[in-house]
Amino acid sequence: MERMRFLWIPLTLSLLTSSPAITPDAAQEAFLTDLHERTFNYFWNLTPANTGLTPDRGPGASFSSIAAIGFALTAYPIGVEHDYVSRERAAERTHITLKYLREGPQGDAPTEMAGHRGFFYHFLHSDSGTRYRTNELSSIDTALLMAGALFAAEYFDGDTATEKGIRDDADALYRAVEWDWLQREDHLMGHGWKPERGKLPHAYQGYNEAMILYLLALGSPTHPVGEEAWKAYTSTYQWADFHGYEHVGFSPLFGHQYSHVWVDFRGIQDAYMREKGIDYFENSARATRSQRAYAIANPLGWRDYGEHVWGLTACDGPANIRRLYNGEERQFQTYSARGASIVRIRDDGTIAPTAAGGSMPFAPDICLPALMTMKERYGESLYGQYGFVDCFNPSFTFDDVTLGHGKIVAGKGWFDTEYLGIDQGPILTMIENWRTGFVWKVMRKNPYLKRGLERAGFTGGWLADD
Repeated sequence: MERMRFLWIPLTLSLLTSSPAITPDAAQEAFLTDLHERTFNYFWNLTPANTGLTPDRGPGASFSSIAAIGFALTAYPIGVEHDYVSRERAAERTHITLKYLREGPQGDAPTEMAGHRGFFYHFLHSDSGTRYRTNELSSIDTALLMAGALFAAEYFDGDTATEKGIRDDADALYRAVEWDWLQREDHLMGHGWKPERGKLPHAYQGYNEAMILYLLALGSPTHPVGEEAWKAYTSTYQWADFHGYEHVGFSPLFGHQYSHVWVDFRGIQDAYMREKGIDYFENSARATRSQRAYAIANPLGWRDYGEHVWGLTACDGPANIRRLYNGEERQFQTYSARGASIVRIRDDGTIAPTAAGGSMPFAPDICLPALMTMKERYGESLYGQYGFVDCFNPSFTFDDVTLGHGKIVAGKGWFDTEYLGIDQGPILTMIENWRTGFVWKVMRKNPYLKRGLERAGFTGGWLADD
């Protein structure tokens, strides 16, 4: 079959967005090309070819993350488009992954199950594909997995047995998810379930990464949630100004990025955004710019924060410990959902490059210089085989503590030594969406996503064109 090709040209942005288009110069182009391929290689090199269970982190041994698998399923076609891997090999890897998940055991037993009612456990054993320890059956992570599966099904549209198998398995996996089972009486989507104690008490409310969860739940042909789910979700938003940018707040930047990996929100609006006069793309642009403004203001006085060193999101960290910094006792953390917005500020001086990388389409004029500056300033301590390690903290120079992750580099601070799949994913996919719109264009064809958007009340833009 004839292979689709997407040119590496920055996209024309929605008329609703304030983010300027930029054209990379030769040095920026070389940097992006290198980062793009290195980040792809995280998914290709570290995912076991016989199962497709992408590791949560690497390069060391790790359990698998179903969200990371969703990003991997999205990464493989990107690799095909850039000749990192052949279409045949990518299709084979994709089919193995989906088939393995489809055949995984489902049930309410606390062990030796991959999931229940179509949902999957957040983390799976890398060797058996069954529940890792006592982690939860996760609604949002299942949604991220399904987004990757549906993307793969749209991309691999050929007549070979492998590509037909991809479509069959992806469709079966999505149809099996009983989204309505985790919808609460208040219409919000619950976080998940554990066999030891039943449904978890919390729900996805307030703006966050769960747009993709609600949209896929609304679009289901087998177990959909009611249309009132979206209204219930948006009714919990918090809109205000943060460092000069009015927007719906959510502190870690991943919440402004994950759903946008697969959904082109430029120019389409639900009732909430129609009332505000912007779209969710512009909302993410404002959130990104407000974080940079926060870093420039640097109210806590962290080392190196500024116009090109910024970005708070969920990531690793040096240690769970309190230490004096600039004459004040500060709390440092290991893995945590760091962020800064009107909702809350959680900032221990740890910066994650994925915060800027995953926001490339929204604000390339500030994200690209930030990524390049961080690579140039910190060198191999921060940038390695698979691009950027997960995070770093220039302020954490304490050499008398037991670190939870990473290492202290003399004169530079603390640096992680691992890469996280859910942070690598946004870097790769959002650079691609900024350059070509590839993932967005492919996912526009998916009838389930389109139905979900329409049931949520989205109109305009490409929805009207289709």
